[in-house]
Amino acid sequence: MKTFLFPSSDKWRELLKRPAIDASKLEDIIKPVLEKVKVNGDEALKAYTKEFDKVELHQLLVSEEELKDASSLVSQELKAAIDAAKKNIEVFHRSQAGGVDKIETTPGVVCWRESRAIEKVGLYIPGGTAPLFSTILMLVVPAKIAGCKEIVLCTPPNKEGKIHPAILYTANLLGVTKIAKVGGAQAIAALAYGTESIPQVYKIFGPGNQFVTGAKQLVNKEGVAIDMPAGPSEVAVVADANANPAFVASDLLSQAEHGVDSQVVLISTSDVLVKDVAIEIEKQLAVLPRREMAQKALDNSISVVLNNMTEVMEMINEYAPEHLILQVEDYQLLIPKVINAGSVFLGAYTPESAGDYASGTNHTLPTNGYATAYSGVSLDSFIKKITFQEITKEGIQSLGKAIEVMAETEELFAHKNAVTLRMKS
Repeated sequence: MKTFLFPSSDKWRELLKRPAIDASKLEDIIKPVLEKVKVNGDEALKAYTKEFDKVELHQLLVSEEELKDASSLVSQELKAAIDAAKKNIEVFHRSQAGGVDKIETTPGVVCWRESRAIEKVGLYIPGGTAPLFSTILMLVVPAKIAGCKEIVLCTPPNKEGKIHPAILYTANLLGVTKIAKVGGAQAIAALAYGTESIPQVYKIFGPGNQFVTGAKQLVNKEGVAIDMPAGPSEVAVVADANANPAFVASDLLSQAEHGVDSQVVLISTSDVLVKDVAIEIEKQLAVLPRREMAQKALDNSISVVLNNMTEVMEMINEYAPEHLILQVEDYQLLIPKVINAGSVFLGAYTPESAGDYASGTNHTLPTNGYATAYSGVSLDSFIKKITFQEITKEGIQSLGKAIEVMAETEELFAHKNAVTLRMKS
């Protein structure tokens, strides 16, 4: 990690720049994939699976037998851990359900909103360098609570044409049985357009590499909703002089091991702490199985020392991190100053890993600076809000004149007439 001491605020944006991806080149690769799946359906999916995943599939959907077998391949210890995480995620997401409040805006005019589940949703679960079965919990639990009628899951197969048993066990536990052995941009195309085996959905969720992300953004332009724009995963750690260097290093490395394009940022008011963290990173990195991947991520990452916590929080809000860890003594004082972040982890004993797996919050979060305007996945992500209004005879007499004047001014006389007729009646 490169270290920068007391940079002026006009240099912050350049320092915090994420690794750039050439979107135009990506589109040139992704568009033909989308088009072939749109036209050729399952045939195209099988061809791309053979080309990219090096496996020839005769059947795209996971069989009942494969789902049953998966359960026997998952340890009781892992099953217990998944159950514990599931419970916490359910508790947190159920708390997000709101009631229906009817508001009388003026006498005789009542307005309200009601929630309706998005009927068909598609989930993308990465299965390459890390089989993210935890993401199934994060997406299926709120989808089920919301009441989504159809949930379709896509995940890439290994070279034997199989799906990691933890992915199958978790999906089956939550009642998802339509699971396709398809990854990459072709999986997003299948969910967006539908094929002989995979139903078309209305909204697509889930993280993925640059091809998955690019495909999601392209189908979004065609009217298929997506959870959010996203890029490689990232964390920013704010640490003061009293922070535990080993804890800080472990948080940075836990993010760095996600992938070579991940980014980690350490911001502190103590240059001594930054040096101590660098020493700890080397110690912990040496024993990590994914150390080469983590090292490449660290090469794209920075440590910054600033004068005070006011500057630190200004820089954090400029960066808008996906994950923000506040490992400082008085973190409660900093909470109101957090404006742009996906999810925040408070104090020395709250690692990002807790939110990734089992505390209850959702780990599907905006990256690449999108936390300035987007929220992470929640119960709301799986529902739509429909407004209702009911107007009585008294209400239309009370409100009608204002509507007539406004409609006439906009020269929309049929709008005016629809009110005038009712008032005269």
